[in-house]
Amino acid sequence: MKAEAAAQKLLLDLQRLDTRSTQLEHRDRTLPQKQELAELNQRIQRLHDEHVAARVIAGDLERDQVRADADVDQVRERAVKDQVLLDSGSIGDPKQLQNLQHELVSLARRQAELEDIELEIMERVEGAQAAVRQYAAQHEEALVIRESLTAEVDSLVAEIDAEREVLSVDRKELAGRIPTDLLGLYEKIRADQNGVGAAHLHRGQCEGCRLQLPPNELERLRSIESDEVVRCEECRRILVRTAESGLQ
Repeated sequence: MKAEAAAQKLLLDLQRLDTRSTQLEHRDRTLPQKQELAELNQRIQRLHDEHVAARVIAGDLERDQVRADADVDQVRERAVKDQVLLDSGSIGDPKQLQNLQHELVSLARRQAELEDIELEIMERVEGAQAAVRQYAAQHEEALVIRESLTAEVDSLVAEIDAEREVLSVDRKELAGRIPTDLLGLYEKIRADQNGVGAAHLHRGQCEGCRLQLPPNELERLRSIESDEVVRCEECRRILVRTAESGLQ
């Protein structure tokens, strides 16, 4: 393939634009803030789930406390009634009086047991409610951080997109100045060689694969016309020759 030396040199400019585009793509994909945001979103979801679970547990315990309070009140009311009856002196039957006294003792024991249960449930309710408040506070704090981090990511992505737009315009203009067949070859090689289709021959070294060309190859290139499109024997990229190629 033949192409004017000037057209071949344009490939180096095109390659620089394409390399920068690749760098921007990589930067976009690997922004630390994006990873941080993804991890934060996972934490927010986890805190939400834990908050919901804590509220369910607290709700169940609060209902248990209501029942425990009702049980204590019921026994206490019964004991008050029995005590009033006992103090009234209206019971003349000794056996009935003895039974009432025994019942008061049993009620007192039952009330103490229920109050212990009530106290235990109250403590558990307080712990559950504290967990609800803690998860709610952590969730709210994480949401505030996410808002700030999202704005930072959006700003960085917008900056990347703006540079991409400029590169796209510049590339289109530059590609239009390169012969179609040469451009096609460049694009094919670029697709096969990790995004690099053309490399500068600088002081006898291919800047694509970073290998120094052997003397016989350099001698061969000295004898080839400047409009001949040559490729690196090692990496097969288009080898662009300039005054700095070391062929003089």
